[in-house]
Amino acid sequence: MTASRAVTSLAVATRAHAKLNLTLQVLAREESGFHQIETLFCAIELADDLEVSVRGDCVTLDVRSGAGASVDLGQTELNLAYRAAMAFRAAAGRSAGAHIRLVKHIPAGAGLGGGSSDAAAVLRALNALHDGPLSEAALLDVGARLGSDVPFFLNGAPLALAWGRGSRLLPLPPLPRAEVLLAVVSEGVRTADAYGALAHRREQGEAPGVAPAVLALPRSWQDVAAAAVNDFEDIVFQRLPQLATLRHALADHGATLARMTGTGSVVFGIFEDAAVMQRAAVAVHEAVPGAGVLLTRTRT
Repeated sequence: MTASRAVTSLAVATRAHAKLNLTLQVLAREESGFHQIETLFCAIELADDLEVSVRGDCVTLDVRSGAGASVDLGQTELNLAYRAAMAFRAAAGRSAGAHIRLVKHIPAGAGLGGGSSDAAAVLRALNALHDGPLSEAALLDVGARLGSDVPFFLNGAPLALAWGRGSRLLPLPPLPRAEVLLAVVSEGVRTADAYGALAHRREQGEAPGVAPAVLALPRSWQDVAAAAVNDFEDIVFQRLPQLATLRHALADHGATLARMTGTGSVVFGIFEDAAVMQRAAVAVHEAVPGAGVLLTRTRT
């Protein structure tokens, strides 16, 4: 949760920002089945709105649709915001209930970390409402068990290098503020399916093996673009070729960096000029008429 929040004795209103994976490498697979990664996280202004309040003796969740998002997020018990509230109660030993009002603006299943950011926001809010029973280390531990992206959102840095399962973080100085175009398709990509497909292709020798993970400290968007890679792109682009078309459209129309974020299904373009981005938005609609476009900025 990287935005300011309003706190009363009974409720916290906050925003849960999305993220981009500016680069994403999948490294060794542990015996447990988890993959280690190295990624450069970047927070963006696009955000969900949450209000968390102390209420009753159980956890309830009200999800509504905002611009660019759908309310069809599956069972309540599987929602990361709900799971975060339950995990907080267990870790903090608190029996008080919570009501979460969530307005979704971040597309679900798009590689933007919306669910993980919601979870981090709920953990922070409940910790504030209960006068801080969990330390920073304890919050990070709870968050890491909910998902590999949650520690980044709990950390609050706008730019960070993460490795291992994503819980080991090195906050970095923010890059210059840039314009961001998100090209969105309706089809989602399940993270587990993407990891499984990549592992299978590597076992069969049909995909490059694990490359050495070396990422110099980025000082400009050109530095990032020179090193950027996403190991999932080839796999996801085979399933959703329109994403490859969108990435090429962004690159061909002035994006300093154009990549897929996470395991998809959003591709993003980083622009250092708003007028160039507007022209690229037109090109995206022409390249894939059914694609959605969201315009936002990086956080600093």
